[in-house]
Amino acid sequence: MKTIQTLKSVAREGLAWLHAQPDMREAEVFVAANDQLLTRLNYTSEIPCNGVEEPKSTASFGLGLRIAWNNGEGIRTGFGSDLGDLSLHGLERAFHRAKLGAVLDPEFVSLPKPNGHQPIAQRLQDHRAMALADRDLVAAGWKTLEGALETFYTSEDLMAQAQGKDQVARLGLIVGGDVILLKERIAVASTHLPEVAGDESTAVLSSATAMVEHREAKGSGWSAVARWRDFDAGAGAEAARNAIRAMGGQRVPDGEYRVVFGPQPVTDLFHNLVIPSLQADSFYSAATPFLGKLGQTIAWEKLSVYDHGALPGLAGSKRITCEGLPTGRTDLVRGGQLVGLLSNYYESRRLLKDPNARQKLGIDPYVRPAALVARNGFRYLEGGGRHFGIPPRIAATNLFIEADEAAVSHQDLLRRVGDGLYIGRIWYTYPINGLARGDFTCTVVGDSYLIKDGTIQAPLKPNTVRITDNVHHILNSILGIGGKPRPTVVWAADQVVHAPEMAVSGVTVRQIAVGGL
Repeated sequence: MKTIQTLKSVAREGLAWLHAQPDMREAEVFVAANDQLLTRLNYTSEIPCNGVEEPKSTASFGLGLRIAWNNGEGIRTGFGSDLGDLSLHGLERAFHRAKLGAVLDPEFVSLPKPNGHQPIAQRLQDHRAMALADRDLVAAGWKTLEGALETFYTSEDLMAQAQGKDQVARLGLIVGGDVILLKERIAVASTHLPEVAGDESTAVLSSATAMVEHREAKGSGWSAVARWRDFDAGAGAEAARNAIRAMGGQRVPDGEYRVVFGPQPVTDLFHNLVIPSLQADSFYSAATPFLGKLGQTIAWEKLSVYDHGALPGLAGSKRITCEGLPTGRTDLVRGGQLVGLLSNYYESRRLLKDPNARQKLGIDPYVRPAALVARNGFRYLEGGGRHFGIPPRIAATNLFIEADEAAVSHQDLLRRVGDGLYIGRIWYTYPINGLARGDFTCTVVGDSYLIKDGTIQAPLKPNTVRITDNVHHILNSILGIGGKPRPTVVWAADQVVHAPEMAVSGVTVRQIAVGGL
């Protein structure tokens, strides 16, 4: 993996070369190296298998350029990148690609300028994680799988179902999942930034799904940490426990239910619906259900949501953005009111310049400039690190969901629901009728139960119900939020949501196909 010193040197020399080119107005050089190590769990009790697959790894490095040229008609901007070559030849190829694709951009104000804040001094990378080899990850995969198998083969419930320990395998035990190590290094040099900025970060992620196939039962487990010493191989055991609990699942009829959403559904709902709706570009394009609501109540009066990218020891933390600006805390919802947006530099400047900004936001943006601070310009590539081949977009880092009240326990949330459902895992969550309407649907796929008189009574059969509702209703019908958030990552996400359990009233549930996992 390329050293941070190498990346900084390439960024510094590349910016000097660009400034020497004719008609140059502003330029930015972004250099990145990403390594991803992955080992896959693949256990099936009735089919010959390897248990843990061989490690798979991807490594990439390259550079990306954002350039603005002076032009008689206005400002032309372009983006170009090159893979695997940090020499002058790679820089020249990226430059010519940027120039070839350049277009007039009347909304361009400037490349990022210092905002008066400083990055945290503490380094975020874990040196031990940076030095890990394939064999370390394979060992972690085996430990995760062994936790699942030990849970399965020592379960009294499974032995009773199988009529003996020797027959447990015939129930169709399946364990799948991944253990992933992500290493990132970047450097940014830009016309208006006083020095070359660099950053290094690590994340260790694991997820497991376990099934008792012949009992139509499924369970999941996961973890997301920044440091190797914090890695817990318990995802496999957790998934197996949840699969055992899910045996004998029941169906429920259509209706409106009081629901406790677990950390994974809360994360999925925020990742697919709420976070995209609280971004500056969604307000600019009028594609948010909260259009014109800045400074107004949009949710339960005790709900607070904020993003914080500068907290050491968390898997989503970064010292700087992919625009070279410091990360930090951005309050989005406070006491149920919309108080800020996730933004990068381009989108915040574009909104400030927009003659319709007051109508789109609900207030004059210059009255509340803290609502549009550019702390979230990242070049994420769907779980694959910070990539040089794309311009900065808007993304969260560590998203926190909290309640402005004393911590509520799991049992207290169940009591607030009384009779209803505990939803522990959903998937295929997406907006219907466009993001701005707030309507959405998702499917309940596991870790879910029926609640009766404030206690868990029976498992809900996987893949038998779908939730169809509206984000406004969910946010304004919260009954309570749990006090133990859990770091959670969903598929193709780069931010980590520190998600609590959340009780909501009147959630619309519909039956779907009969039987099958």
